[in-house]
Amino acid sequence: MLKFYTKTIFICLLALPFTTLKAQDTDLFKQAEEEAKKKDSTAREVVEGTFKSTRVINGHSVETTKKGILDFRIHHRFGFVNAGLYDFFGLDNATERMGFDYGISDRFAVGIGRSTFLKQMDGFLKYRLLRQTTGFKPMPISVTLLAAGIVKTVKNTDLSKPYTGTDKTSYVYQAIIAKKFNDKTSLQLMPTLVHYNLVPLATDKNDMFSLGIAARQKLTRRFALTAEYYYQFDKFDGYKSSLAVGVDIETGGHVFQLHFTNSTGMTEPTFIHETTGDFFKGDIHFGFNISRNFTLKKNKGSRTSIK
Repeated sequence: MLKFYTKTIFICLLALPFTTLKAQDTDLFKQAEEEAKKKDSTAREVVEGTFKSTRVINGHSVETTKKGILDFRIHHRFGFVNAGLYDFFGLDNATERMGFDYGISDRFAVGIGRSTFLKQMDGFLKYRLLRQTTGFKPMPISVTLLAAGIVKTVKNTDLSKPYTGTDKTSYVYQAIIAKKFNDKTSLQLMPTLVHYNLVPLATDKNDMFSLGIAARQKLTRRFALTAEYYYQFDKFDGYKSSLAVGVDIETGGHVFQLHFTNSTGMTEPTFIHETTGDFFKGDIHFGFNISRNFTLKKNKGSRTSIK
């Protein structure tokens, strides 16, 4: 009997370390699981692809060019389609803007451009202030700030009015506020101030306010409908509001945009406050935008999870 108790105690003593280790493993596993749950509960996911391009059609979208990426852009539009057969429904005439956007960081981009319309030179700074997120304490919207300068280098036609470069310069300040509601639908508002150093009439304001609205509706993996409209709180006499509708086509290395718009100009001062065409009377340009990205600086990758 003594031997039996001795063996039992000996076996229990041998099993004790393994039982303790198993309990410790279980506790460590539970602790790791709890930490993982806590980490997940405090993580936020950045909402990507509110708009596919940094432009909606005429104006900027909430998106910024990624760090180290050079975005070479060509904006091209033909004449008015109601010009008739003689001008081959506008195809005999064309205006163009060529530009380069560069991402200093994933939130900050700069750009320059040249337009054939009024021989404009433009440059801009663009900063993504807020990013829409989901998860812990979500941010419901994205906000991007834009500041731009535009100068018309076209020669003076009226020699009695010797306009200077300063006279031909205007500035743009814009807040771009956007929300992606789901994988297919995005909406954007663009309160905008355009300052003109020189205005047509002494009674015109130098500071012109407007509100733009833009939308994107994804149809398939590669196709999406886009539209934008600018309501002018202040306007020059005889000018119309800018309206544009189009389709985005993703083709791998670049985004190809086809559109119809009543605006001839491709900078904010010219398409917001200097549009002469009436969209609903057939003063419509058919055009396209092409964007091609080149990697100049290797990016280790932007993080989509933040705390």
